[in-house]
Order: sequence, then C-alpha cells, then structure tokens
Amino acid sequence: MSRWLTLLCLLVLISGCAAYATHQFDTVFGSEDPANRISELSEEDTVFYNEQVRPILDSRCVSCHACYDAPCQLKFTASEGVERGGSKELVYDGTRLLASSPTRLFIDAKTTKEWRVKGFHPVLNEREQSPSANLQGSLLYRTIALRKKQGAFTQPVLSDDYDFSLARDQQCVSVEEYQQFEKDYPNWGMPYGLPALNANEYNVLTRWLAKGGKMPKAELAPENVQQQVALWESRLNSDNLKGQLISRYIYEHLYLYSLYLDDGEDYRFQLVRSKTPPGEPIDRIATRRPYDAPGVDHVYYRFWLDPEVKVQKNHIPMQLDEARYLRWMSYFYGEDYKVTKDPGYDAKVATNPFKAFREIPAYARYRFLLDHSQKTIMAFIKGPVCRGQVAVNVINEQFWVYFIDPEVVHNKGSADYLEDQVQDLDLPAVGSSTTLNPASWIGFSEQQKSYLSAKAALFESEVGKKVPIDLSLIWDGDGNNENAALTIFRHFDNASVVKGMVGQHPKTAWVIDYPLLERIHYLLVAGFDVYGNVGHQLVTRLYMDFLRMEGEMNFLLLLPKEDRESIRKYWYRDANETIKNYIFSDYIKIDRQSKISYETDDHQSELYEMLRKKLAKVLDHDYDLEQSKLSPNQRKALYRLQAKRGDGLAFLPNVVTVLVTKQGVPMDVISMIHNKAHANISSLLDEEAARLPAEDGVTLVKGVLGDYPNALMQVEESELIDWANQVANLKTRKNYSDLLDGFGIRRTHPNFWFVSDAIANFNRQDRPRESGILDYNRLENR
Repeated sequence: MSRWLTLLCLLVLISGCAAYATHQFDTVFGSEDPANRISELSEEDTVFYNEQVRPILDSRCVSCHACYDAPCQLKFTASEGVERGGSKELVYDGTRLLASSPTRLFIDAKTTKEWRVKGFHPVLNEREQSPSANLQGSLLYRTIALRKKQGAFTQPVLSDDYDFSLARDQQCVSVEEYQQFEKDYPNWGMPYGLPALNANEYNVLTRWLAKGGKMPKAELAPENVQQQVALWESRLNSDNLKGQLISRYIYEHLYLYSLYLDDGEDYRFQLVRSKTPPGEPIDRIATRRPYDAPGVDHVYYRFWLDPEVKVQKNHIPMQLDEARYLRWMSYFYGEDYKVTKDPGYDAKVATNPFKAFREIPAYARYRFLLDHSQKTIMAFIKGPVCRGQVAVNVINEQFWVYFIDPEVVHNKGSADYLEDQVQDLDLPAVGSSTTLNPASWIGFSEQQKSYLSAKAALFESEVGKKVPIDLSLIWDGDGNNENAALTIFRHFDNASVVKGMVGQHPKTAWVIDYPLLERIHYLLVAGFDVYGNVGHQLVTRLYMDFLRMEGEMNFLLLLPKEDRESIRKYWYRDANETIKNYIFSDYIKIDRQSKISYETDDHQSELYEMLRKKLAKVLDHDYDLEQSKLSPNQRKALYRLQAKRGDGLAFLPNVVTVLVTKQGVPMDVISMIHNKAHANISSLLDEEAARLPAEDGVTLVKGVLGDYPNALMQVEESELIDWANQVANLKTRKNYSDLLDGFGIRRTHPNFWFVSDAIANFNRQDRPRESGILDYNRLENR
C-alpha cells in the first residue's frame, strides 16, 4: 500500500511541476495558441528557408524523424509535421490489447489545433512571437542548444547513458518540461547520439527559430503537371460500373506509391480517395484501410501533391506515362466482360479481393500486378508492416523470387478453378483490429489447408496435367520487363527488395502465382493496421508463414520430385512438430514429376542457373560490383569475401554502408549485407535458438542497398583489399571492434556527417528516382 501511495504522490508532484512550468511560460510569454504562429512570410525569408534551413533539416533531422517510427511521432519530412509537433503515444506497440486511434499526418487531422486536441505538443514557439520567446519556447532550439553545450564526444563508443534500442523508453517532453529534462538527460541533445551541428548549421537554425521558425507553404505544381493530373483524374473517375471497379482496384494497390506525372523529381503525388470530384479541393476520406467504407455515396480518386521530402524506407516510386496507361488498358479492357454490380464495402467482401473484384478477370488483375511486381512486393517491405522483428522474421535473409507466366496458366483453364477456391479464403483483416483473437489462426490454417489440397488436386487433374512443370511455367518478363526476377534481403527487423538475381545462390526461393501475390498484398499492405492490437498483428504474422511456404512449395515443383522432401527438411531443420506436420502432409503434395532435365547432382544450383539463362534479357545488374569504379583485383577480393562462410561473420551488423575514397575524396559506395543463417524461420519469438552462425555469409553490391544502415565505414581504395581480407578473417567480437577502429565511422566520429553526406550524394546519383534519405535509427554503438 505504501508503495502505491508513494507512486501516487510522485505522479501528483510531476503533474504539479508541469502545471507550474506551464504557468511560468504563460506568465512570461503569454498563453499557447497555434494561431500565434500564423503570419505571412517575406520573399527573403522564403528563400532563406528553402536554400539554407530546409537542407539542414533534411540532412540532419529527417534521418531519425520520419514515417511511423519517428521518435515521439515528430516528423521533419514536411512543415506540417514540424508544426504538428510530438506525442507521447507510440505508433508501434506490440503489446496493446486495444487498437489505438490513427495519427497519420495529413490524414487524421487537418489543422495544428486539431493535433493539439489529439495530444500533440508543439516543438516551435506558439506563444508571444519575439526573438527571446521564440528560442526559449522552441523545443527544437532547446534540443540543439543542449547538444552544442555537450560538446564533442570524448570516447569512440558512447556510454550506457544512451539508449539506441527501437523499444527504448522515449522521453517525449514538452518545452515546459524541458528544464527538468536537461538536468535528467544532459547528453540527450539533438542530433541524438551523433556529432553536433557545425557552427554554420547551428547559426542558421538559430536565426530561423529566433524569427519564429516560419515555413512557407508548399508550392503548387506547374501548369503542365496540373494538366497531367486533370488527365489522369478523368481517366480514374469513370461514370460506369466497370470503370469504377477498375479504378478501385488500381487505388487499393497503388495508394502507398509516390506517383510521378512528369520526368522530374520535384512533384510526387499520392492517389487518394476524396469526397469531392476533380476540379474541387480534395476532401480526403480518412479510413484505417484503403477498402473501408468511405461514408459517402460516391468516391472520387484524386492526385494529392505530396509535400514530404523523399525518405527511402517508405518511398515506392512509379512513373505514370502513356505507355503504362496503354498497358493497363490492354489488361483491363483486353477481353470482353461485364461488371454487373458494385461489390460494396462490407468487411466480408472488401477484405477478400477475390470476392470484391471477381468480375474483373483474374488474368487482367495478375497482369496489372506483374507489370510492376517489384513495387507490389516492395509495398510489403516498405509499408507500415515492415517495422519490427516480429513482422519480418517470417522471411529468410536472402532469397530470389520468380513468377508464374500468366499466359501458360490462364490459357489452360486453371485460373477460374483456383479463383473459385480462394473465394472462401478469408484474410486476417476480416476481423476487427481491436478484437481479433490469436486463436482465429486455427481457422485460417484449415482454410489454407483446404486451398492447398484443391491446388494439389488441380495439378493432378486432366486440366492441370496440360500445364507443364518445366521452365515454361516461369514468366520471362515478356522479354523486356525487369520485374521478372527479384531479390529480397532481410536485415533482422527490416528488409529490402531489388530487381535481379543479386548475390550468391540463396538457400530458398519463391515462385509466386496470382492468388499468392494478391494475398500477400491484402495481408501485409492493404489489410494491415499498424494501429491495431496485438492479436491482429500476431495473426498477420502467423498467416504469412502459410504464404511463404506456398511460395517455396511452388519453387520445389520445378525440382525432381524425389528431391523435394529432402530439400524441404533441410530448409526446416529443427522445426517443431506442428510445422513439420504441416509442410510434409499429404494434402500439399503434388506427385507429378518435373519435366526439366538435370545434368549435375546439385539440382537446386543448376535450376538457379537455368533460370538465370532464361531471364538473361531482363535481369537487372545495377547492383553488380562490375558496375562500380573498383579495379578487377579489388572486385576479386570482394567476391572472395562473398564466398566466405561462418567464423566471425556472425559479429557483423545487418547492413554496412561503405564509402570508398581516393586520397580522402569520395569515389564510390558499396554495401555489405550480412545474411544470417537459420535452421528454420518458423519460430515466432525465439529466433536466436534457430541461428546457425557457422553458415552465415555476406553479399556485397555496388551502391546503397538497405534503407537502415547499421554501420558506416570509410575505406581508402588502396586499402580495400586489406579491408576485405580483414572482414573475411574475423574470428572474435574484438576483431570486429578492431575493424571499426581502422575503418569505422562510428556515431562519435568527427567525419560522420562528411561520410553521411557523401553516401547520400552517391545514392542520388546512382538511383535518382528510387533513392531517398536513409534512416539512422538503427545505427549501432559499438
């Protein structure tokens, strides 16, 4: 009882101190009101912000403060995010029993005052507008001033006073509480755990904040881009049922994308649902999921100009041009069919795309998704589900992905058969984000078993036997589409997807057909609620196990049938009996023999090389080391390192981004990806128990691969071979520490921002459309 009484007194004391601090601020600087910040910006101040302030915010703040995982939900990606401020509520919370209210910037509130009602506190001064008040009342200024006061780091590895874990106890204080915060956390200024701003950067931000930290409104798109907007909005807002259903299908798959309507990089749009038609201001429909009931009789699909700076971890770019439009029209209108009714938005229908879009031929839907399959998969990687180890420990560290050729399958009559089966295949989003019971996984499991049993029966039937089990099953990109082969890398709690067959032969591979591709999207993208409760998130993770296994099983069909069980056992070594019973059960076995002729004993490796040859015309090589500026001998050293297995590779971080310099001048960037081996990946909570460090390897590529680097390094090109040999010869944790002493650019390194900026510049040069600001929340401290 005394302990609870002490806690209660402490809470009363804290709230009393906060109230007193607020009263002090009110007495000196007036009461807080977002309206105090409203004023016109002079042309001089606009130029100053755009040319001097904004580049500092982008290069020094956005790397940690972007997207859903921004500390304290404070986003520096747009002026609206800075005006909104911070919150003590977490977006990512794997323990909550009830779904929380969404707080999506630009969607769930329209004004700063509305965000204050939702519990967000300002980081810019909202009281009396004077230079003194603007600095003292600005949380942003107080944090950079605290970092400046701390001075330069005096040791290479920061002390335990710093907490860099993603699940850390965030200190999301308001400016009224900051005086006490400075005493409790004197080393927690901003940038947090990184070198301070230089004198010029500090002075620019101080000058800007002293004048009130005002930010200009985002510019309108130029007339030629607005004309393209009008054209595309007219195309997507048809007055007939068929056009409306097709537009709904397009929207539910592209709503996360950054859409470009011209050849430049300055204007990016998002496809949104609006209550208002083209020609009127957008009145955005705010729902948890893209297929939730809109609450209006008519939905309009509109192009909203995105003011946020590009952040690589959630950037999915797509060019909308006439060639793409003509392809879409050929898919959706290439055959004669009728749409007889609006499917509506009832959850039983809307959560199952095979019900909602049944009247659009499956061939058309599959063709649409294949046309940009990397982006279709990328939405799973870069959408909100990607954050957190429990979300992506359902996939292997590195694997290749191929696709079933729509011409082979859909011309054989099998598509309609499978389409009938998936009509009854519910997805987890059919339940509420608040009440979904983890035990519902059993029901989903039975549905999946039934579907796979029907699929196996189809392959054994007369109709199925007309579909050859050979390389003709695999889509070749029609000879010109680089989306035909993809590589997915997992980096523990995040992942990357790139075009091509990147790296060494992987342990596993997937072959994806239309029903599988569609379910991945509606499970992990359209149907995933980042604000949902633990039951929703857990069942989503468990369901993805089924989909991964299905993709793997499709790949195994191409191998001799006598190999399939032994390879599957190798992939699932030490798995629990429930998993083994599932993957070796009779209802998923297809007894037909592969028609591929093999000439070696290593059938899996031989199959990979046959696929490489089949897809040679469309394989992307942007990440190949041959594209780098390195010499042949240097590349050989990196390939030798890539052939290394086990030993001290286990001590490497997930992603290392390496700046190669020549006499200190930036020359190129390479990335080293740590591929962690597992006996199996069927464990939900104890992943470490399945680790096999002796089988670890690395993949080395040109350029930036991975949106969340764990370590930065700088290597002189004359020392690159020695660096590669040193990595290959790692034996102990001390060896890795020595490697960092020689080449590492730790958080504390005085060259940190130089290396960071150089990497960003190369990233923009290498991939101007795909690149964006990298995330530094996962930088290690060791």
